Amino acid sequence: MKVLFLTNLPSPYRVYFFSELGKKCDLTVLYERRSASDRNENWSVEIEKSYKEIYLDSIKIGTDNSVSIEVLKYLNNKFDHIIVGMYSTVTAMVAIAYMKIKNIPFIISSDGGFIKKEKKLNYNIKKFFISAASGWLSSGSLTTDYLVNYGANRKRTYTYPFTSLAKKDILEKPLAKNEKYQIRSKLDITENRVVLSVGQFIHRKGFDLLLNATKEIDKDIGIYIIGGKPTDEYLRIKDKYNLKNVHFVEFLKEEQLADYYKCADVFILPTREDIWGLVINEAMAFGLPVITTNRCIAGMELVIEGKNGYIMEVDNINDIQSSITKVFKNDLYEMGVSSIEVITNYTFENMANTTLKVLKELT
Repeated sequence: MKVLFLTNLPSPYRVYFFSELGKKCDLTVLYERRSASDRNENWSVEIEKSYKEIYLDSIKIGTDNSVSIEVLKYLNNKFDHIIVGMYSTVTAMVAIAYMKIKNIPFIISSDGGFIKKEKKLNYNIKKFFISAASGWLSSGSLTTDYLVNYGANRKRTYTYPFTSLAKKDILEKPLAKNEKYQIRSKLDITENRVVLSVGQFIHRKGFDLLLNATKEIDKDIGIYIIGGKPTDEYLRIKDKYNLKNVHFVEFLKEEQLADYYKCADVFILPTREDIWGLVINEAMAFGLPVITTNRCIAGMELVIEGKNGYIMEVDNINDIQSSITKVFKNDLYEMGVSSIEVITNYTFENMANTTLKVLKELT
């Protein structure tokens, strides 16, 4: 089976997924650009690839968008399936419009999406592009509802386990307390309890909310936020409330970040909006209970309230405080076991197998 996959960037999780899918079919990947302007240079990965990759000649737009006319020369009947992974870029919209005019069937793969109130023109534009596909790959029930809202056929919309994990990345069981303390000693972590968060230091991630909530939680709980250089706003909040238990950590490579996941007690993502949130997958793979908001699709799909974490109202500082307090009253080890049980099927291997199964069904 010959498959063409169009996406904007060689994101690490995409590269690993493509390498797994490429073992099962003749896969060609078109990348619109090599990097995003808002990503750390250590974000990229270099591995042996089982697929053919092509970088399009394109004009960069913003942080990760682009426009390329070259894409059109690859949109032909040479492939059994064409998949569009980022339908909102200019290049992807050019490709979709062209395939719609030429009656070339294609599949849209969506990592996530929230239905929002919007202007009729914006709705109609999205519906034009999303409804043009002949099949849809969805990360879960919320994303399926989103796609159907814009004209997708629910009967031809298939769910796949969206992830950034290989099977080997998921722990068999959470670490014991003594194992966590050993890693904390290596990292110079002195607090008795550790709450971890990972993400870009941008407004959307809601770290300002977490900082404002921290002033009301126990001081023996260390808050470790990993993802870059803290903004002036974050530093001001930390100084204002003398938050000595808050620690900012710059971007870490995978193996360094793993130690923080392993030694943490709880993971929190106070995001204002994540159309998925792969850090949720990663935290669960390390056996952590998860706290996140109702604007994080990964949380809404993977967190079972009270069993492996809690879902908070977005933009709610009181909810952050109460959720952190509440989670520490539970058996954290058992909650971690539940996280691992939920995330076990969310691997690149299963993501590739499911995608291939869908492609065969749509042939």
